[in-house]
Amino acid sequence: MTTARIIILFVLAAVAEIGGAWLIWQAVRENRGWLFALLGIVALGAYGFIAALQPDAHFGRVLAAYGGVFVAGSLAWGIVVDGFKPTTWDYVGSGVALLGAAIIIFAPAASSTEG
Repeated sequence: MTTARIIILFVLAAVAEIGGAWLIWQAVRENRGWLFALLGIVALGAYGFIAALQPDAHFGRVLAAYGGVFVAGSLAWGIVVDGFKPTTWDYVGSGVALLGAAIIIFAPAASSTEG
């Protein structure tokens, strides 16, 4: 259940952060109004709370791993919401970022003698 919880929380965090940033982008760059900005601020706040629910107690590790999810999620958001056409290199970069995230989160616990 822990692996499923980690993945679900990362997906929810990505939707909240990327969605919040997109809403603010729409308000500022596309003149969609202050309601979009307000909703974006709420979504970005929700992102912070969702990230804090991760079972790993180390802020730096959780946010570093989330960075990989953010990279892939941002491209996915662009494809679905904005009709973005990624290049092969976008896909490769997303895969590398997700692999890095998986290594950070799912690697065996370090022994107390390591750095």
